[in-house]
This record gives sequence, C-alpha cells and structure tokens, in this order.
Amino acid sequence: MLGMALGVLALIVVLSVMNGFQKDVRARMLGASPHLEVIADGGRMNDWKPILAKVTQHPQVAAAAPYVAGQGMLSLGQSVQGVMVRGIDPARETAITDLANKVKFGALSDLRSTEFGIILGADLARALGVQLGDKIMLITPQGSITPAGMMPRLKQFRVVGIFEIGMAPFDSNLALINISDAQKLFQLGDAVTGISTKLRDIELAPDVAHELQTQLPENLYANDWTHQNSNYFSAVQMEKRMMF
Repeated sequence: MLGMALGVLALIVVLSVMNGFQKDVRARMLGASPHLEVIADGGRMNDWKPILAKVTQHPQVAAAAPYVAGQGMLSLGQSVQGVMVRGIDPARETAITDLANKVKFGALSDLRSTEFGIILGADLARALGVQLGDKIMLITPQGSITPAGMMPRLKQFRVVGIFEIGMAPFDSNLALINISDAQKLFQLGDAVTGISTKLRDIELAPDVAHELQTQLPENLYANDWTHQNSNYFSAVQMEKRMMF
C-alpha cells in the first residue's frame, strides 16, 4: 500500500508540474501574441477595413486590430541586430495582448504617430547597449531606387520603451513601432499586413479559424495560436505522455 501510494503521489506531482509549466508558457506566449491572425498572401492587405468588420462580428472575437509586420536590422555604433518589427495601434493593442503591462520602462502609449518611437525587448536592448531616449537606426530590406542603384531604407528611431516578457523569442527579437510609422517604413501606403484578434475562449481558436476561413477571400487565411506554436506544444504533450 505504501509503494502504491508513493507511485500515485509521484505521478500526480509530475503531471501537475508539467501542466503548470505548459500553462505558464502558454500564458506568456499569448500575452505577447494574438490568439488568431488573419493574414494576406504576400504580406499586404489593401482593403482591410471590411475584413476587420467581418472578423469583429464573429461572436467569439472579443477584440480585433490591424497590424504591420516586417523584418529589419537595428544598428547603433558597431552593434547590429536582426529584428522582427511589428507596427501596432497602441490604443487597440491593449485589448489584444498584454504587452502594455510588460513594458518595464516607458509606456505603450508613447508610440505616437509620426514621432518614430520604438519599444525594444529587454535582451535586444542589452545586446545593442541602448537606454530610453537613445536614437538607433532601423534598416529594412525594402529598398529605394537611387542613381547608385537599389539602396536599403534607413530611418532613425528614438527608444521610448523597453519591455520584458520572459521569453527569448520576444525579448531578443521583437521591436514595436506605431502602425502608421510602419506603413511608411515598409512602403505600404494605407495597407496592413494582417488583423490580430483576441478570442473569448482560446480553446476554440482552431474552430474559429476554420469558420472565418470559409468567409474570407481566397488571398486571406486565418492562423490561430495552436498552429503558430504547434511544434512546441506537440513536444510538451509528448513529454507529458512519456513522463506518465
């Protein structure tokens, strides 16, 4: 009886630790990224306002907002770091993610249009050696045609905030700017990259994505959080089975 009790105790403790770890990591991931995204082929959604209205009408969608995403390089002195640039509307982003509460220095509202402010992850800021108020150069692959040929676009940004989520993919690779500044930087005009959403029940994300996919044009597709992080959660699920 003592042996059986110890065996059951070990099983309960191990599975509880694994479940707690999975929930903690999932909460951190979804605190910095949307539950579901509607993305356009080629990364350009021109007529996005009707799509935003259609997505918002879904009963499971609590909030939705457009965003711009792209790749770039941040340069300060001799330091250069590749980054994922995300252009957001600060007023709407607070209803989508928990990024506003993760900003340790500055505030998400400091990303004002036309002021070209930028908020960096804590690890990224340390790697570049920047602090609040410093000016850094953002270089994008979308080039400008000059007499000397195609040249990359460069724009100086001022660091207005530093966030820390506790996960390396975000803290060391993500840079946030205002969505209107991102549209100018990536030469999108009034277009956006996609629409991010927050769902009332995250467990229903695959079903919501499937329902929205049937209502969207062919050049748009819905991508939920379970698909975006499928490799990670599959590995955790396999580990739980093996521990059992």
